[in-house]
Amino acid sequence: MSGSIQNLNTFDPFADAIKGADDDVQDGLVHIRIQQRNGRKTLTTVQGLSADYDLKKIVRACKKEFACNGTVIEHPEYGEVLQLQGDQRENICQWLTKTGLAKPDQLKVHGF
Repeated sequence: MSGSIQNLNTFDPFADAIKGADDDVQDGLVHIRIQQRNGRKTLTTVQGLSADYDLKKIVRACKKEFACNGTVIEHPEYGEVLQLQGDQRENICQWLTKTGLAKPDQLKVHGF
């Protein structure tokens, strides 16, 4: 029984982000991704928001607005990334444009 097992490769959900010269902003876009956890559980990550914003306050507002939990994680390559529980892609897009934190043409949604 010879053959390599393929499904044990680690998957980096941020692999499609363009690496720019500037560390905190790759291409001026806000990337919204979804990551599969276990079972039906998912995580929504928001990367690329301007460093001028207080991300902890943004997370607090999102948690209140979408009734989900969330946190700010420090990614080694992409700086601070927002993490929200569940599939919040649509909600976060509408909320970011409504609050004026990002324009609709700046948002890039990835996943499924």
